[in-house]
Amino acid sequence: MIFLAVALTALLWERLDNIPYQLRAIPIGVLVLSFLFAAYAYGRRREVSELKGLLRGLQEHVGAAPSEEQLDQLSQVIMRSQRNFKELIDSFDDPACAVSLDGTLRTVNKRVAELTGLTYSELVGHKVYDLLEEPTQEEVEHSLGRFLEKKRWSGTVRVRLKRNARPLYFECVLNGIIKGDEVVGASILGRDVTELREKEMRFTELFETLQEGVYFSTPEGRLLDANPALMSMLGYTEKSELLTAEPAALNFDPGQPVLGRAIDDRGGLRTREVKLRRKDGKAAVFLDSSRAVWDAAGNIIRYQGTLVDITERRRMERQLAQQEEFRGRLLESFPDLILVVDLEERYTFVSSRARDLLGYEPQDMLGKKISELDDHSPELASLYHDIVSGRQVFGSAEYGARHRDGNWRTMRASGSQLVDSDAKISGVIISVRDITVERKLEQQVVQSERLAAMGAMIGGVAHELNNPLTSIMGVSELLQDTETNETSRKQLAMLQQQARRAAEIVQNLTYFSRPPAPGKSRINVVEVVERTLNLHAYSLRKNNVNVDFLKEAGMPYAMGDPHQLMQVFLNLIVNAEQAIREARDKGTLRIRLGKGENSVWVSFHDDGPGIPKETLASIFDPFYTTKRPGRGTGLGLSICKSVMKEHNGSVEAANSPEGGAIFTVTLPVSAVS
Repeated sequence: MIFLAVALTALLWERLDNIPYQLRAIPIGVLVLSFLFAAYAYGRRREVSELKGLLRGLQEHVGAAPSEEQLDQLSQVIMRSQRNFKELIDSFDDPACAVSLDGTLRTVNKRVAELTGLTYSELVGHKVYDLLEEPTQEEVEHSLGRFLEKKRWSGTVRVRLKRNARPLYFECVLNGIIKGDEVVGASILGRDVTELREKEMRFTELFETLQEGVYFSTPEGRLLDANPALMSMLGYTEKSELLTAEPAALNFDPGQPVLGRAIDDRGGLRTREVKLRRKDGKAAVFLDSSRAVWDAAGNIIRYQGTLVDITERRRMERQLAQQEEFRGRLLESFPDLILVVDLEERYTFVSSRARDLLGYEPQDMLGKKISELDDHSPELASLYHDIVSGRQVFGSAEYGARHRDGNWRTMRASGSQLVDSDAKISGVIISVRDITVERKLEQQVVQSERLAAMGAMIGGVAHELNNPLTSIMGVSELLQDTETNETSRKQLAMLQQQARRAAEIVQNLTYFSRPPAPGKSRINVVEVVERTLNLHAYSLRKNNVNVDFLKEAGMPYAMGDPHQLMQVFLNLIVNAEQAIREARDKGTLRIRLGKGENSVWVSFHDDGPGIPKETLASIFDPFYTTKRPGRGTGLGLSICKSVMKEHNGSVEAANSPEGGAIFTVTLPVSAVS
């Protein structure tokens, strides 16, 4: 037997490196057990030889009583034999014992005593049921019949001691102790597999509860086992139905089995994306991570792996890609230049309109700061800083930008805050529009409106000039007929008064009609309103419109362009006059002034029909007019609003509860004292 163990160990020695670590101890263990058994057999053989010698001595003296020396030798041999047997079973690492059929322990080894925490004498002669909570006596007696019939039994037993609530598991081998032809007891040898069983239970629990799909398959791709998560992913409710499915039934695309591998595959870890067919026939995309399991001879016996369902992820990625493409095409179709600037003032996105508006390629601007570009605009940088600092949530600015071809263009930039998923400011998004043509058209329209206003006033101015000229001519004739010095003095005084009046009218006309140099300065709003009324005084008197102008004392100076403001006031006065004339033959225009904390305002209140509610929100829109065809272009109020916006002021319209319309112009107070 020792020879066979040594031979087995020698044959397997070269393959020890190819088998799992847990199995390497088998040949060595067999060899050790063989030596132990040989030593035990040698000792027993020697004891048997001694017993045979004593028996021969007794037989030679048949009829004679054995001597005390012989009896003592026989007793020592029996005790030594029992002691050797006890030492042998105590040397076992696994528990071993002998039990009678009624459950009485006849002998136990040291391992049994360690498990129960009792001594040898406290165990032998006592019932085994006094030590166990499980298995119960009823359970043992229920299975006793099969054991008595077979005289042998092997299997895994769940044991729970009364002194320890933790369940233990043993792989047991029971052999019947036979006296005559009757089984009187059983010898039990058990191997403690509690730790292994607990690991298996933990693995099973993990296997059953993992959200990822776990599978075992043959090299050909046939499933050997699958956890509930994988069954749910593939739409199966019965595991048997999934495990009996052919590999081809799971393959959505024809070809090699998805969960199998080629013959020359080495079985290493492999991660890939696969497509499987669900039970309902739909395709599902999985991320597969698998590797091989080898036997003791190094052959691949199965594959094990995990499947993560990424179908929804791939669908969302495709959807995001489509949205990204749509966003890109949408931005490219915008007439405006779209810019995204981060918190470090660097461009992170530039649309392709940069080529047309500025002559730059988008990549030429990406990553650069606003101030790093040639001919950068301080107004654009100021708008960015106002928005990113939180002083404005939305803002706009007009500025001049130089194209790479050398031409200057007028731009309007509108910016707003760009926030991230945490509602924190991550940058500024700016849309830039080229309004060069619009500004030129507006200037042309303004000039056209100004010329039209001058044409309307020329008749009145000419009439106003006729009276003083007639007086001058009449007085000149009278001076020729009289020689009285006193009368001459009065006539000369009248001549001078009318001449001054004519000079004032001509001066106001020249002041309005002369194209002024653009620029803002400190102005007296009262004087600007008076000058505008003087220009239009004749038309107001002719149309029976009484002007109720209440001057406000102590009005602060405002900041603005007097020429543009005269145009705004004249436009509002003309509109009020026309509204009154359309409603009645005569009316009143009330003009009031006031001041706020940082502003001054002028209101124009007519007693005409007012503004219809449905059109009140649209009267400042370009080309929108409520006048009869040929009476207006629809640009007057739009120009007024644009001029006031440039002055950082406003013009607002409302209906008065007393009747008529009220237009209020607000201007900021001049900061210069």
